[in-house]
Amino acid sequence: MYPWYRLAKVFITKGRRKPIGVGDVSILKTRVCLTDIDPMLELNNGRYLTLFDFGRYDVALRTGLWRYLKSEKWGLMVAGISIRYRYRLRVFKKIEIHSKVIGIDKRWFYFEQKIISNGKLHASALVRSAVTSKKGLVTTQEALKTMGMEEVRIPVPDWIESWAKSDEMRPWDIPF
Repeated sequence: MYPWYRLAKVFITKGRRKPIGVGDVSILKTRVCLTDIDPMLELNNGRYLTLFDFGRYDVALRTGLWRYLKSEKWGLMVAGISIRYRYRLRVFKKIEIHSKVIGIDKRWFYFEQKIISNGKLHASALVRSAVTSKKGLVTTQEALKTMGMEEVRIPVPDWIESWAKSDEMRPWDIPF
């Protein structure tokens, strides 16, 4: 079941959290719930991705992007994710979802996202994301300009460029 309550909480509590800049860190605090676990009684690997969605929504809300998504009739999309899991998270464990834009090129916003519990890194993801319109992708510069942040520049680190290039080499339809 999709965690609608948690999603609503991100939107409702936005006013209680201070605005952030595009390169600032968003931190959401929550717990591993019964609806998040798998038969091994730990956070399901797919739920990590949903929790990371909430972190990116929080960044969009607190930077002001969300307001322009609505007014311009734009959307948000994920074009690629690389995730690494390190330690298990059991039910009811307190967690923090850290999200930050760590690179911007012409097409993509690159996020680094982490799930931390008791100061220990449990999972880390690199997410390639974009703003979309009915015409296709909105350039990052157009999105930033619409937000009044055209001066924002966050260079893409070499390791992310390498990841993006290797991802482009992957064939879409590999026969089995």
